[in-house]
Amino acid sequence: METPSIQNNTRIDVADVLRGLAVMGIILLHSIEHYNFYYFPESPPFEWMKFTDRIIWDGLFFTFSGKAYAVFALLFGFSFYIQNNNQNQKGKDFRLRFLWRLVLLFIIGQFNASFFTGEILVMYSIIGIILPVCCKLNDKTITIIATLLILQPLDWGKLIYALIDTSYTPGESLSNYYFGVAYDIQKNGTFLETLRMNLWEGQLANFTWAFEHGRIMQTAALFLFGMLIGRRQLFIHTPKHELIWLKTLGFALILFFPLYGLKNLLPEFINRPGYYEPLNLILYSLSNLSFMLVLVTGGLLTFYKVKNRSFLMRFSSYGKMSLTNYIGQSIIGSLFFYHWGFFLSPHMNHTLSFLFGILFVLLQMSFCSWWLKRHKHGPFEGLWKYLTWIRK
Repeated sequence: METPSIQNNTRIDVADVLRGLAVMGIILLHSIEHYNFYYFPESPPFEWMKFTDRIIWDGLFFTFSGKAYAVFALLFGFSFYIQNNNQNQKGKDFRLRFLWRLVLLFIIGQFNASFFTGEILVMYSIIGIILPVCCKLNDKTITIIATLLILQPLDWGKLIYALIDTSYTPGESLSNYYFGVAYDIQKNGTFLETLRMNLWEGQLANFTWAFEHGRIMQTAALFLFGMLIGRRQLFIHTPKHELIWLKTLGFALILFFPLYGLKNLLPEFINRPGYYEPLNLILYSLSNLSFMLVLVTGGLLTFYKVKNRSFLMRFSSYGKMSLTNYIGQSIIGSLFFYHWGFFLSPHMNHTLSFLFGILFVLLQMSFCSWWLKRHKHGPFEGLWKYLTWIRK
């Protein structure tokens, strides 16, 4: 039987491994997207790359799109629980300190957003307020709130309204407009023009897209579920918890296939936008959530069952520096693919972009291993922690 301290370390290790895998998925996906700059060569340099391009694009979107961010959000809530619980054990209230921490994250997010239109830190800093607001509620109440949010109530409301008012038609997408503005600057703009666009139209594009695609409510729900995972100590390996995760895996698999199938069949049976758009979003969101649970439970069970964790622990150091790695991918990605930098987008098909992403992740992992042998925290993680407690 493991001692509590070893169990707690293992709990943190598995969270860091999951976080590292999630960041890897995010970066690989961003690489083939050219960091939200959908500008690609007309044809790949070799005919066989048409096949690999399709496999890579479809495979990465199926595996990571909407799932890697969900894992990241779940672990954000878990991290809040760890910090809050540590302070509570010392007799201190962490809520105001965490709100200050969110202010700092907002500022760090603004720096990240100046390079990349798809950044999430600003959104996290705003939605994260739900954690200190709800942290004193009991588990049952939090579960109800999180479940209601995860079911996309706004889109159920749109669907009900469309059933009542048969003339209802959804409005034009705001995010498409703002991403169109961003695309023109990414393709033709200087660094300063790109910077200005990213801090205004880029963030409007990001927020309107998140709102239109149910990401805001889903993120808030996952924050709360992550906090509950921490409360229930579910990342600690015990026979009881292993059974819970096995049941979760089975439940997620049972849900995923019909949800994913219904989403793909929907266009064949529903052509009215008032019905199709909210139903499509609900099914898309829930199928992504189901597959995210498959990834999380698969990762957890693998981590706890394998005897030699040396390979998995490489992702632990990568996950410990997830903030630094996430900001680093924004800077390097925009430098390589946008017009202000090397402008490789018109020369990099999906296959070459995927290889770029793999190389970049491997370089980041090497840097993380080197850095953490000399420092306790990553550069941005250390700065965030220092500023969090600067007036303690």
